[in-house]
Amino acid sequence: LEAALEPAVVELADDEDFKKYPFLVKGFVGPRTFADNDLRMLADPRVVKGTAWITGADEKDRHYSNLVAGRDFTPDGHVEAAEVREGDPSPDGKGVLTLSRGIEIGHIFQLGRKYTEAFDVQILDENGRRTVPTMGSYGIGVSRLLAVVAEQMHDEKGLRWPRSIAPYDVHVVIANKDEAAGEAARELAEALSDAGLEVLFDDRPKVSPGVKFKDSELLGMPQVVVVGRGFAEGKVELRDRLNDERSEIDFADAVDVITKAARA
Repeated sequence: LEAALEPAVVELADDEDFKKYPFLVKGFVGPRTFADNDLRMLADPRVVKGTAWITGADEKDRHYSNLVAGRDFTPDGHVEAAEVREGDPSPDGKGVLTLSRGIEIGHIFQLGRKYTEAFDVQILDENGRRTVPTMGSYGIGVSRLLAVVAEQMHDEKGLRWPRSIAPYDVHVVIANKDEAAGEAARELAEALSDAGLEVLFDDRPKVSPGVKFKDSELLGMPQVVVVGRGFAEGKVELRDRLNDERSEIDFADAVDVITKAARA
């Protein structure tokens, strides 16, 4: 309410206010008393002409029923100030409102003509006449999206990036101290990069496989390729972080399999 009426400061009427204005009966204020005492009355936008309402009757313990807007009272204006509560009727009349938490990732500011008039901005309308356009600002919080993804897509192990916005397409982990396996992992990472994928390569020499696995789960890239014990048999492990699935694939086919999965 205060935002709609700024720069005015809004306060709830207290007992002293009611003593000062005796025509206002606490708990039973009705719209008719405003017109009778030359007071400005603002109504909720849903109070439209022809709708009937139950209101205070400006007398203690009394109410009016079927008081019709436009016939029995006429607001001086409208202001969006109603407090929405769980269980209120829905605007479309098909049920009731429920409250749940949400995350704001974008917003719209209606700027009106404040700036277009200040800068004398004019356009031609559909009739070829000069007019001042109405402005709006449309914004998406790109950095806020990271928090939204973390909130919506994580599990008990860590992040789970959707393929479309993941920082990397695939996370290659060396889990084998064998030099040949290490060199093969590097070749695989380079081949995946040459195929057009973004690759995160974990080749930390003094970090245990268990820590690397935990880090890969925490970081949450869509695909994790583990070059470990199975490399001796020409196999690598492919982990799907989104679905928490694991499979063994031939090292020779790894680039094709991983590339197809990344672009699916």
